[in-house]
Amino acid sequence: MTEKILVPVLGESITEATVAKWLKKEGDTVEADEAIVELETDKVNLEVPSPIDGVLSEINSKDGETVEVGALLGIISQNGAQLSEKKVITKIENKKVENNVVNLEIKKETPKISEEPEEEPLVLTNEVKEDKLDSSNKNNETLSPAVRKIAVENKIDLEKVKGSGKEGRILKGDLISMMGVNPQPSERKIKHGQEERIKMSRLRQTIAKRLKQAQENAALLTTFNEVDMTSIMEMRKENQEDFQSRYSIKLGFMSFFVKACVAALKTFPSVNAEIDGDEIIYKNYYNISFAVGTEKGLVVPVLRDADQLSFADIEKNIKTISEKAREGKITIEDLQGGTFTISNGGVYGSMLSTPILNLPQSGVLGMHNIVERPMVVDGEIKIRPIMYLALSYDHRIIDGKESVSFLKMVKENLEDPRRLFLNI
Repeated sequence: MTEKILVPVLGESITEATVAKWLKKEGDTVEADEAIVELETDKVNLEVPSPIDGVLSEINSKDGETVEVGALLGIISQNGAQLSEKKVITKIENKKVENNVVNLEIKKETPKISEEPEEEPLVLTNEVKEDKLDSSNKNNETLSPAVRKIAVENKIDLEKVKGSGKEGRILKGDLISMMGVNPQPSERKIKHGQEERIKMSRLRQTIAKRLKQAQENAALLTTFNEVDMTSIMEMRKENQEDFQSRYSIKLGFMSFFVKACVAALKTFPSVNAEIDGDEIIYKNYYNISFAVGTEKGLVVPVLRDADQLSFADIEKNIKTISEKAREGKITIEDLQGGTFTISNGGVYGSMLSTPILNLPQSGVLGMHNIVERPMVVDGEIKIRPIMYLALSYDHRIIDGKESVSFLKMVKENLEDPRRLFLNI
């Protein structure tokens, strides 16, 4: 008995994926519901499980191939002896396979299945390199497909690479930085030096496409303001210990910004709206998207019904969703339904930026780093912690007066956070 492994339904509007990597090889024993292949879509990665106990007898879609929903990935044989027939092998003479010169002659014959264990046959594919990679002392299961691919193609000894990720995990940037210092010889001669050509991931392609669409389809404009963070910082300092003791989570800045934005969105509903053809859709709910940087690129998960959440709920949900994103466990549902976005470039040291819209949303707030600056307070010059704020918006439905007033209200709520508790 055999079972087909098919590309599952991937989610709304997603029709194809890329085979990121096979977690099992042909001939490996698998159990029902055990993950055997990882697929990469333009939004998330997902693992496809085995439908039955058995042996992976065929792999029909190799790593890197693009596959559509319903396409055949491979075949599981329930009886280990029922391996699929191998293709007839013809003569191979003096062929160079991945820097291994093989001089041998194989006559046409059908391989026989012996009851006695035989030596593992020579595999004339990239699997030779994969096996070498797997045999290193590094925990290969923690490596991303991109890292594995770069290491194999450039013959990098991962034992000599110091990872900058969590728990010493090797990231793609580590390999790229290393190659920049001591690059491998390029396969082609170029005029200005050595280059590395790596295909964009499906996620990166989608990010590029959507950002370009935002520039082409929306009337983008950005307005700026600054906020004195003194009151928030004092409130956090005074209440941090009690807050953390009661809710088992730290009181961060994001909960204040989410609350301040929701209050302003209720007052200026066009900032929470979107354009659909010649109609404006006003959203009577407040799902706040927030940008999270991951190893594979930027993702924007959604904090649903933010207007109904307490400060503690906001902090807990943001932490949970952010961890899922960084661990590659984010789902399609986590990314859908946002009405307004907050992007915090300040965590990377950004002083000021013009954030770009997350279509079909009409507004995005950019947070930046906090810097002590001289301010005039009650006629006196004082040093205060200041953050610059930026609101990018779609000028087709949001007028200048609304955008400036929206950002001013956010500023006022942040400078006097008691307003957030009094709903004023």
